[in-house]
Amino acid sequence: MVSTAESYHTPVMLNESVDGLNIKPGGIYVDATFGGGGHSKEILARLNGNGRLFGFDQDADTEANIPKLENESAEEFTFVCSNFRYLKNWMMYYGIEHIDGLLADLGVSSHHFDDKTRGFSFRFNDAPLDMRMNNRAGRTAADVLNTYDEEALADMFYVYGELRNAKRIAAAIVSSRTRRSIRTSGDLKDLVEQFFKTERAKKDMARLFQALRIEVNNEMQALCELLRASVELLAPGGRLSVITYHSLEDRMVKNIMKTGNIEGKVKQDLYGRIESPLRLVNNKVIVPTDSEQNENPRSRSAKLRIAEKKAK
Repeated sequence: MVSTAESYHTPVMLNESVDGLNIKPGGIYVDATFGGGGHSKEILARLNGNGRLFGFDQDADTEANIPKLENESAEEFTFVCSNFRYLKNWMMYYGIEHIDGLLADLGVSSHHFDDKTRGFSFRFNDAPLDMRMNNRAGRTAADVLNTYDEEALADMFYVYGELRNAKRIAAAIVSSRTRRSIRTSGDLKDLVEQFFKTERAKKDMARLFQALRIEVNNEMQALCELLRASVELLAPGGRLSVITYHSLEDRMVKNIMKTGNIEGKVKQDLYGRIESPLRLVNNKVIVPTDSEQNENPRSRSAKLRIAEKKAK
């Protein structure tokens, strides 16, 4: 199912995240998570004929949302149908040595949650457990559930879903699949509902599905590679504007912005000053306004962090 750009995804903190790039009209920018194209359109509106924007997305459905540009500005936008983890490779391919800014909205598009054929949401009982952002290749969530051993499943649910009863859930899955494969969201829900308390059932189910999605798409490693490449590619004064939705990815973004590395290892000079290639633009994390959260409930967990590349 292909949605229109308007229904595909509502851009979160649109003005705040694009303002954070401090756009130069003739600069070179990257929208690492093109999706519905909302952030890209706003960036393009702030460029002149000499500027350039690269939009990345591995989901082929997003190609329908490529903005319809005027002839004179058509060369400003380049769509790259690829995982953003390959940012550095693609910039080399296009002959780009430095960029003036990169924006990433790491949230899953509304399109993915609302299209039951993709299997991202537990709202649909008969949805196939797919969860691939790139549904043309790779293992599915069903593959993970039916082939991972008990320890690997438990680790996945504990680390990526932060579920305390991860071991019990993993044991139940391994036991159940010997009798019948787990193929739909309904199969998985029926199996794990017994482990979730009533008052937390929806949150815990969401965490379980989140853990599966992260594993299927190798999201943490992809984000790690994107952030490292971004720091390397940013020109002095260039900006990194990133919107996160859960603690795992937010910790990675915060670490690299504060210390220059994913692990958050602090390096200090002789005067005790932290040595980092970036400086924080917003010391306090930015969150959606109350009105935006009311209009778009899926924005409620969003956090925006912005950093700027220091001059050498």
